[in-house]
Amino acid sequence: MPNPSRRVAVVGLGPIGRKVVQALDHGIDGLVLAAVSVQDPAKHGDFLAGLKRPPAILPIDDLSAAADIVIECAPSKLVRSIVIPFVSRGKTAIVLSVGALLENEDLIALAKQNGGQIVVPTGALIGLDAVTAAAEGNIQSVRMVTRKPLNGLAGAPYLVDNNIDISDITEPLKIFEGTAREAAKGFPANLNVAVALSLAGLGPDRTTLQIWADPTVTRNVHRVEVESDSARFSMTIENIPSENPKTGRITALSVIAYLRKQGAALRVGT
Repeated sequence: MPNPSRRVAVVGLGPIGRKVVQALDHGIDGLVLAAVSVQDPAKHGDFLAGLKRPPAILPIDDLSAAADIVIECAPSKLVRSIVIPFVSRGKTAIVLSVGALLENEDLIALAKQNGGQIVVPTGALIGLDAVTAAAEGNIQSVRMVTRKPLNGLAGAPYLVDNNIDISDITEPLKIFEGTAREAAKGFPANLNVAVALSLAGLGPDRTTLQIWADPTVTRNVHRVEVESDSARFSMTIENIPSENPKTGRITALSVIAYLRKQGAALRVGT
């Protein structure tokens, strides 16, 4: 007897949420799109009506009764309200606003206590498998340098709070240097990738980061350097921005890849 399909809910229908919903609607073995939650259902009516199997549209509070897995593609302020109902029932929450986990670390304990799971997909960064493997030994340092086009950093709280104007710069400008925890506070919509890296390795207070506003690039560029007792490695990725310049196209694809792994006969990568 085949296992029954696990039900999936998606919160948020921006560029990432829509891509994930379309993939689920086209079919992923072992999964079925059960529900979505959006702030303005009328805004997404045509998109949802065009799906082969339109899902239920539910408030966030009702999703955990309708689904086994929730995928958060929403503003970071909603992470807590999305995650708690699922992990407290032993279910799975896939979190893309990873920076919010640093301000809600009790969610991890809640998931452990109730047999739930919080999943941070690889997202916009390569090499998290290597970092998690190295962390089983001893990592000495993890350093990341990020370069972003100007529109990918516009409105970041760190820039506003420090009166940093990047609108007219003509050459790369280093706008931040510090820890991943500090970056998550100052750039909540931009640096989830740095938080994911920190959670895979040394933690948010020992993972160091530089952020450059760079008018010469059109992609979100991340370079990571790791020193450990098992390997020294570096990696660079240049992500093409999605319709939302703060996020890369590959973020949605990494969520879809994770979902496909759940029912795959061959699973590559840890």
